[in-house]
Amino acid sequence: MNVLDAPLTDKTFIGNLIPQKSPFVMVDALHFFSEDKIVSGFTIKDENLFSDNNLFQAPGLIENMAQTIALHKGYSYYLKKLPAPVGYIGAMKKVEIFELPKMNQELHTTVNILHDIMDVTLVSATIECEGILIARGEIKTALAK
Repeated sequence: MNVLDAPLTDKTFIGNLIPQKSPFVMVDALHFFSEDKIVSGFTIKDENLFSDNNLFQAPGLIENMAQTIALHKGYSYYLKKLPAPVGYIGAMKKVEIFELPKMNQELHTTVNILHDIMDVTLVSATIECEGILIARGEIKTALAK
């Protein structure tokens, strides 16, 4: 069930849903949310830490995937009226980067929750830019205690 009437783009609100803070924020919109799926948005700016030579680098794409997972957890907790949790990447596999996006392009990152057991979440993630698949992978995250 999509609980959003429209995309959420308030950067302060989005920022309160994830543990990362500026200048390390790699999500700025929430386009879709359900119990087992989320689609985030992120417009790449020149001042981003992972911007180099007019391109958004691979570590930024991986961080964008991880922060999309954090956004899913944070929004889930927000709906339960709980503070957003802190977590960390436990493992990554099958990560493929096909293309690096340019400045001012918007990423749409889709995360599908495969398993969520005892505060450990396994997801498949894809990143599209202008309708083209540019990255994908599987990431396991764990909530900090």
